[in-house]
Amino acid sequence: MALRKCFLALALTAHLSCEGSSLQVSAAGKTCVKVIGDESYTCCDLGLNEIPESLPSSLKILDFSFNAIFAIYQSTFSRLRSLRHLDLTRCLISWLYEGAFASNPDLDTLVLIGNPLMYVADTAFDGPVSLKHLFLTQTGLSDLTYIPMQNLNSLETLHLGNNYLTSIKLPTGFLGKRLKYLDFQLNNIHSISATDVENLKQATNISLILKGNYIKYIEPRSFNLSVFYTLDFAGCASSVEISVILVGLMGVNAHILRIGTFQDVADNIGIAPHMLQAICNITTAEVNLQNMHFSGLSSSTFQCLTKIQKLDLTNTGLSDLPSGISNNSLLTDLILNENSFEHACDIKLASFPFLTRLSLKRTEALQLGSGCFKDLAKLQYLDLSISGIGSSDCCSAQFQGLVSLKYLNLSYNDMHTVQDLAFQDNIHLELLDFTHTHLKVNASQKPFRNLQHLRMLNLSSSHADTSNRDLLTGLKSLVILNLKGNAFSSGIIHSSNLLQQVPNLEVLILSECELIAIDNEAFHNLTKLKYVLLNRNKLTMFSTNAFYDLRQIVLNFAENHIKIIPQKMVNGISGLSIIDLSYNPLDCSCDNIEFLTWLHKNMDKMENLEETSCSTPNALAGTRLDMVMLSCGVPVVVIVLIVVLLPLLIAASAFMILYCLKRRYHSI
Repeated sequence: MALRKCFLALALTAHLSCEGSSLQVSAAGKTCVKVIGDESYTCCDLGLNEIPESLPSSLKILDFSFNAIFAIYQSTFSRLRSLRHLDLTRCLISWLYEGAFASNPDLDTLVLIGNPLMYVADTAFDGPVSLKHLFLTQTGLSDLTYIPMQNLNSLETLHLGNNYLTSIKLPTGFLGKRLKYLDFQLNNIHSISATDVENLKQATNISLILKGNYIKYIEPRSFNLSVFYTLDFAGCASSVEISVILVGLMGVNAHILRIGTFQDVADNIGIAPHMLQAICNITTAEVNLQNMHFSGLSSSTFQCLTKIQKLDLTNTGLSDLPSGISNNSLLTDLILNENSFEHACDIKLASFPFLTRLSLKRTEALQLGSGCFKDLAKLQYLDLSISGIGSSDCCSAQFQGLVSLKYLNLSYNDMHTVQDLAFQDNIHLELLDFTHTHLKVNASQKPFRNLQHLRMLNLSSSHADTSNRDLLTGLKSLVILNLKGNAFSSGIIHSSNLLQQVPNLEVLILSECELIAIDNEAFHNLTKLKYVLLNRNKLTMFSTNAFYDLRQIVLNFAENHIKIIPQKMVNGISGLSIIDLSYNPLDCSCDNIEFLTWLHKNMDKMENLEETSCSTPNALAGTRLDMVMLSCGVPVVVIVLIVVLLPLLIAASAFMILYCLKRRYHSI
């Protein structure tokens, strides 16, 4: 084996030396970018084959991914003694020599993803005395004994996914007491024995990720009395019944158990009622069965799930849900996304009286009916997005009884017509989302007037009637309002508008509203406004008169039709305020000199400067505004006239003086 490895190493060395001329890529014109002071730099994808001398020795975080350094020696990072985080993703590294990181005692995170490791010296990881996070994903590993782990006892996360490993057994000498996350996903692990798991029992609340391995056998009670936070066996039962996995896990204690599969193989994985019986011998709080297919569904199917707190049945082909979980169930979180329920009442929600979270998104043409949720008095979170839901009388009858509801997502659904009070029982709502759901409200109606606790309302692309000044009545606690994609009459926001009803607003989104103008003082009632998006409209003027306070506000006017900006409109921008004028057809002639002068003195007030460029004159088109320097004191024509005519005037004056003197002398 050793001889074979040496031969491969020599062969690859010869290959690289032959390709050397093409791999010695010059980074001319490319430099590492400072991210945070002198502590964080990124040199990602610059074609480098060595560490630049220009990097400060005090560097703590370095992203050196997608370069080509092939091997790491003791001298490679010897100058960067303060390194804590090092990303070497896909750097073609094949060799880690003795003491590769000996000079980096504080190294906390080492990322070696996608490197074809062929040789790792026994002392390669001796330097970092407290290495916590090691990423060896896609490194070609087939045996963990190739990795010297005797000095990695401080590891908290170890990522070994997408390799060729056949066992989860950790090397002798590796204690692993501090391990919190161990990832073996997408390897060649087919069986697990009790001895394989023995080392893992030193750690507590560890997450073991085995998804994507075709496991055919687990020695029964291998995991007996072990305590895990997460056990992820998703996609592991493609060639055997799920019961084989569950029997092998008898006696285990895991907070989260994932035994579902992947969506592209869901049709081939079925669950018969008897297959879940072994869960009775597993202690767990959360069970994930997503993308499995239930056959012969009956009340006995879920009889061993009566003590769990969260159940994920996403895309399991359900059209109804039998009352298999008793009224004494501890279930608080139920996920039923992407199933075939035609009516919400088919779920028999009375069986889940303690639910606080329910998700039914991506359910085609779901009918809510009246009173289907009435027994869920403790429900706080309800997601019904992308489910073809429509209503001609929204929405009190549908959400009757949900007296504790705080979050309601109705986005990407069909038209909802509001007759009067939209959410009569749901007075504790804090977030309401109608994104891309046509909301029809008759003029002068006040559908949200009882929602005194609502903090976020998303009406993006909902065809909201912005001319209805009473639409937002009652929303005294509203902090975030999204009106993106809704039209305003004549494209103008007048001083008297529907926003007068939400005085505590801090975030206002008015993107893509076809706006052409905003009246002065339009937002003066919004004294707490901190963030305003007006991008992607048709505004031709940058006006700050509409806002109450310019000392601490972010104004996004990107992608409008603004050319000239009067200085008086930016003079008040101070404190932590920031403006974004990117992708506007800005003028860089002397007509706009006042703003350009202000910009050079206030670059810290500008966002996306790299995308803020000149449109006119043609000579400066595409030039960043911060690179433009104009001199506009005296017009060029005047300067030309002075330069040309002044010498002529002086010459003419001198000639006249000489002429007069000559005549005087002649007269004498």
